[in-house]
Parts: sequence; structure tokens; C-alpha cells
Amino acid sequence: MSTVVLFEHPLNEKMRTWLRVEFLINQLYETIPVTSTVTALGFFRIVGDLLDIFERGDMRTELLKELDRQQQKLLAWTDVPGVDSERVNALRDQLKAHSAELMAAPRMGQPLREDRLIGLVRQRLSIPGGCCSFDLPGLHIWLHLPQAARDEQVNAWLATLTPLRASLAMILNLIRQSGVFRHQTSLNGFYQDNAEGADLLRLQLTLEDSLYPQVSGHKSRYAIRFLPLDSERGEVPARLNFELACC
Repeated sequence: MSTVVLFEHPLNEKMRTWLRVEFLINQLYETIPVTSTVTALGFFRIVGDLLDIFERGDMRTELLKELDRQQQKLLAWTDVPGVDSERVNALRDQLKAHSAELMAAPRMGQPLREDRLIGLVRQRLSIPGGCCSFDLPGLHIWLHLPQAARDEQVNAWLATLTPLRASLAMILNLIRQSGVFRHQTSLNGFYQDNAEGADLLRLQLTLEDSLYPQVSGHKSRYAIRFLPLDSERGEVPARLNFELACC
């Protein structure tokens, strides 16, 4: 049985940011429980990366706009014959609830930014080996606390990201479901098409192809070039079949 590999490529800066934040939050939950210096540094490094993204723009405003846009899209479906109106209304209610929760939350990342331990570790992460016990005795003693106490602290930090995580998960889920995978064929490793109004490209290749896509594009047009995993001996077939969804 073939192993299918999914690739996703954003078609605008908003989606690029959201995919990066989703990627980081998923990693964050993979570092817990924090049981050692290695998992602790992984956790704090990811938190620092998230805070860097939050500081570059007003992500909450973009999410609120998208929650409203998705509500309007669902509203348009309510008058379509055969549509499950009950399901559509339930989704709209969820979007409204996420919007209210996001509005009521503090400025994105603010509780993490103000935490003393996170701040101390964040300052030292850019220095090679800068988180040694003699550099950060506060982190050293924190790692010797009972596991239950450390878990409680980590869970409190993660709880501040819950409104963001829940809203983003629902938005990305709706966007991903808006596109259907269709069979496509590239010629000599190249494929291009229009993507008017789309936010995201999703491609499926088999692992046996030993290829990966290099995508260039924006909100109206995109091009895909397929490259061999083995750049020296790999080959790209004249005709390559793959699955593509434009969301």
C-alpha cells in the first residue's frame, strides 16, 4: 500500500502566518510533559517563536475577520435546497462562540510575554549553550520542582493560548474542507493554473514518487515544479499524476 504525503502551500501572507502558528502550537503540545532540560528548552524555544510572530502584526484582528467571513459563507448555504440547515447553524454558532472568546481574551501572547521565567529563557536562547545552569539558575531550580507543580505551570501557560488555538483550528478546518482533491497531471515536472480567491493549495504525492513540490504563486495564479528528493540521481517523469485541492 502506497504512503501518501500531503503538502500544503499558502497563497497569501495571512495563510502563511496561520500555518506557521498551527505548526508551532502542534509542536508545543508534543513537548509536554516537560520532564527534562531538553523538553524544557524545546518548549520555551517554541513559545519564543510564537511571541515573535505575534509581535509582527495583529493576528487577532485577522482571525476575527475570518471568523466573520466564514459565518457569512455558511449563511449563504442556508437557502440552498438539500443542505443540512441544522448542521450549518451549529457551525455558525461555534464560529460566534470562538469570536466572542477571542474578543474577550487578553492581547495575544501578553500573559506569556509578561512571565518572568519565559522572559529570562527567551533572552538566552540565541546564545549557544546560553541556558546552562550557571546562566539560568532560575530555570535550573524550576526543573527540579515536583512534576505536578511543573505541569500546573505549563498548563496555565498553554491555557492562555486556548482561544487562539480553538479559533485557528476551526478556521483552518473549514478552509481545508472547502477544496476537493482532484486528479491532475504535470508535464515534465511542471503544472500551473488559476487560483482566484483561494487561500491554500493542498497536494498529495506518494512516497514512492520520491518527489516534492516547489510552489510559487499568489491569490490569482500559481505554478508547481516537481523536484526529485535525490537531486543527483533522481528523475522527474514526463507525466506525473497527483492529487490537488485548491481551497
